[in-house]
Amino acid sequence: QEEVAAWQETRVTSRYAATLAQEPSEGRKIPPDSKSWRCAETGVTENLWLNLSDGHIGSGRKNWDGSGGNGSALRHYDACKAAGKEYPLAVKLGTITPAGADVYSYAADEDDMVTDPRLAEHLAHWGIDVMRMEKTEKSMAELQIDLNKGFEFDKITEAGAELEQADGARRVGLKNLGNTCYVNSVLQCIKEVAAYETRYCTGAAQIFASSPKDPTDDFTTQMAKIAVGLVTDRYAKKSPDDPIAAVQPRMFKQLVGKNHPEFSTGRQQDAVEYFQHLLEVMTRAERAGADRVPIGGSGGDDVSFTAAQFEFEVEERIQCVESGKVRYVTRRENVLPLEVPVDAATNKLEVERERELKRQKTESADTTDKADDAADDDKEPIRPIVPFDACLAAFAADETVDDFYSTALQRKGVAAKRSRLKTMPPVLAVQVRRYYVAEDWTPRKLDVLVPMPETVDIESVLRGTGIAAGEETLPPAEEGESAHTIGGDEPEPAIEPDADIVAQLVSMGFSENGSKRAALATGNSSAEGAAEWVFAHMEDPDFNDPVLPVEAASAEVPSAEGPNPESLMMLTSMGFTEVHAAAALKACDGNIERAADWLFSRADDLDAAVAEVNSASAGQSVGATSASESKCLDGPGRYELFGIVSHMGGNTGCGHYVAHVKIDGTWHIFNDRKVAISQKPPLELGYLYFYRRVA
Repeated sequence: QEEVAAWQETRVTSRYAATLAQEPSEGRKIPPDSKSWRCAETGVTENLWLNLSDGHIGSGRKNWDGSGGNGSALRHYDACKAAGKEYPLAVKLGTITPAGADVYSYAADEDDMVTDPRLAEHLAHWGIDVMRMEKTEKSMAELQIDLNKGFEFDKITEAGAELEQADGARRVGLKNLGNTCYVNSVLQCIKEVAAYETRYCTGAAQIFASSPKDPTDDFTTQMAKIAVGLVTDRYAKKSPDDPIAAVQPRMFKQLVGKNHPEFSTGRQQDAVEYFQHLLEVMTRAERAGADRVPIGGSGGDDVSFTAAQFEFEVEERIQCVESGKVRYVTRRENVLPLEVPVDAATNKLEVERERELKRQKTESADTTDKADDAADDDKEPIRPIVPFDACLAAFAADETVDDFYSTALQRKGVAAKRSRLKTMPPVLAVQVRRYYVAEDWTPRKLDVLVPMPETVDIESVLRGTGIAAGEETLPPAEEGESAHTIGGDEPEPAIEPDADIVAQLVSMGFSENGSKRAALATGNSSAEGAAEWVFAHMEDPDFNDPVLPVEAASAEVPSAEGPNPESLMMLTSMGFTEVHAAAALKACDGNIERAADWLFSRADDLDAAVAEVNSASAGQSVGATSASESKCLDGPGRYELFGIVSHMGGNTGCGHYVAHVKIDGTWHIFNDRKVAISQKPPLELGYLYFYRRVA
């Protein structure tokens, strides 16, 4: 009970409890025997919630680790609300005792665990006598304890430590709206960027003064509200009704995720992908409303977009091994991805020794003492420790490129490719790539420790120098030669819909042609995203028409006469006009997959985005993801760590995110609403790290 009390937050009384509407029971009674309880929608028998207004029994929401329910109780509430019925309170069956039960309010202004002073009366309406009920399921607090146990969770959330609660300016939590911890963690780190604070917090008054009459669909207004809420103490004051101060980013979350196949859903997402998407949305808004967002920032930045604080140029050097000639190409990025070379672990021998002992024990026919087996099971395994320098070295290492077409040899050969940073951004976002796809195509996570330094100097390791003295460049491609041949790659195969996604959609009853269109329209991202596209487009007149194959190579070579006709037809078959499709192909250099993503990500203001592309001057680059067409901000590559986004769970599609942020020299932990002074930030377990430049 003490453990439960330590985790359970103070619950406020629901404002709906006193006047809760209850439909006539008409003799219907909920039987006291838990074996007879079933979800009305799916038939499941665990994690069931009784709607106190109409007696509907539904399944609870999925937990961060993938366990729990399927969310039918919430869907029922949404359906009732759409029909004009406000039925917000639900009680978890199996937790009802004479002392009370778990009660949740789905109402938008509460959306949390609450108390119901009239719970016994409300349950009696459905024939439930609380005095006769016994607990048959774990409470939400008990489930939280079970989910929170384990090495990774303990380390990241600093479980077991007596953390001192923190509040005030820049120490305000964000409420979890149901799998929105990835949003919360990213925002807590971004708020510490000087240019962001200057534009959206200091400049909030100017933004609010120019807000439209309906600001719900105005990104700039919603971004400024978030900045003011997190940077100042306006919302940091606690009250008796709400002892933990927190901002509720509901409109912001909906607006940023609008029309996105993943971020518009209530599913858990990848924090790195969300960070990059947020920068793109922010850039589009700043470009469209340049007179609304005050210009200013660090490092002499007085003209660029906020996202430029994170942008840098990657310099790729490609050398034909046989001729020795080289080519330099650059691309713009906003996250530095670092692979984890497990073979470079400093404790590699200890790890291998432990694994060998376990293997021998498993294969041994002689059964050992069960007590020893239990002790071994409880013992924490030895985890590989991979230094940060080894990750940097892996990024900077030469990579062999087979079947490289050399314009010097006029045939294929072998090339060596290496990457460096041509520019160093004011804020460096580093992704430690712990997640990978196994041979069976299931997402996995590396169980490895990567101790990240709090100060780094990457100048000597990663600074690009451009073409060196004595180097000879590869000759340009001959006229008419494919753009892919220039880079040394063979023409890419035709863009095909993902077979697994198509099979899943067909099994749901959709036509094969429609399923293929959905897979292509969502960039083969996921079956869930494709299914959502189907529901939105199944009435299109060409939904069941055959899908014509598009050659990726030909699609990526824009001609002077206009976009590739086959690419244009493919995009228009997704529901876009020919004008919109042509502009997207122009903006993305003819790449059809990037063009499809470009169109969907700008669907909220597509005409403005198309107008910008069409008005661009001849020869000017119109990037699909670039914050601006100006040069990247550059400076010394010396940085100090100020933010960590950590993830707990087997893959980024489930689990929980927590942020650690350094404020005024002190580390703080931001676990959604909870904010406390950190005693030991998880430097070795993070997923996304934020470094700022130091002199």
